[in-house]
Amino acid sequence: MQVILRKDVQNLGEAGDMVNVKDGYARNFLLPQNLAEAATEGAVKNREQNLARIKAKQEKFHAAAVANAEKLEASGKLKLSAKAGESGKLFGTITTKKLAEEIQAKTGVEIDRKNISLSAPVNKVGEYTMLVKLTSKVKIELAVEVSASEILKEAVEEAVEEEVEEV
Repeated sequence: MQVILRKDVQNLGEAGDMVNVKDGYARNFLLPQNLAEAATEGAVKNREQNLARIKAKQEKFHAAAVANAEKLEASGKLKLSAKAGESGKLFGTITTKKLAEEIQAKTGVEIDRKNISLSAPVNKVGEYTMLVKLTSKVKIELAVEVSASEILKEAVEEAVEEEVEEV
């Protein structure tokens, strides 16, 4: 089935592109999500008329993404602290949602958590690398440093000492 993309779809194409996809993918995903429309004669004519507007909008979006990428790279390493045990293992993991919130707090750039990829789960103290996809063409790698919060370390040590005294 031939469809015209209304929005960028990862691994398929950008808005305004005419692509061939399987019928089920179009009927069950692209069309209900309003990501594409069937490539009828009217839709193709409309696409040709609006192609310049679509491309201008994409260029503006790309320029904004490049500016945000420069802002993120200028901010440097993202530093987080979390509860950790003596071995350096965190109580829980640091999620992409938490990373997106920290990026927004530090730089003011809003990033969807789905656009953040981690090289490994963030469940220990140390340094990690995350890939941030601002658009399909603009991707940057940021360093994340996770440290144990000092106050929480003391609280953990005190709790362990109290348990030892009770035994």
